[in-house]
Amino acid sequence: MQELINTLKSCGYDPHFVQTKEEAFNLAKTFIKEGMEVGLGGSVTVGEIGLLDYLTNKKDITLYNQYELGISMEENTHRRRQGLVSDIFVTGINALTKDGKIVNADGSGNRVAAFCFGPKKILAIVGVNKIVENLEDGFKRVMEVAAVKNIDRMNKKAIEMGKEPSQNLNTIANKFTWVKADEKDRITIILINEELGY
Repeated sequence: MQELINTLKSCGYDPHFVQTKEEAFNLAKTFIKEGMEVGLGGSVTVGEIGLLDYLTNKKDITLYNQYELGISMEENTHRRRQGLVSDIFVTGINALTKDGKIVNADGSGNRVAAFCFGPKKILAIVGVNKIVENLEDGFKRVMEVAAVKNIDRMNKKAIEMGKEPSQNLNTIANKFTWVKADEKDRITIILINEELGY
């Protein structure tokens, strides 16, 4: 793991390795400061460590939460856009290669866009199950693991809400990025020694 951490540092990232999701939660909180504007990218992992609930209940930040129940599609899109010019963008990663490449797929594109440019900082919460050997394995993981599980999750959620399930590979994984390096410390990665998210 130390070798991976060193590689991630050499790519300009700010990597941290913790053993548990509780440690990850406590560390992640230290990056969220009073007065910040905070954007969100879709991430099961962020929810699993308790960070999403923390952010939605934190009163001294401006959270652009496109997942808030009851908002219009217009407001949803507005919040996604605002997240792209936020102080910090909180999200997950679909795949992380051993040579430091970050691989993501999106439906709307706000998360993949954020990794390229926009938010002052990215805070990525990542389980060890996201680590893959190389770029090819990264895209394979995106399409055969992450996308499939997210399609199932989102369609089930739609049914629960009385909506028509409409997600498939063409809607949920049609925009991709892979990042091989970034400006120093813009992207913080908290790696957790647990299998989390998709």
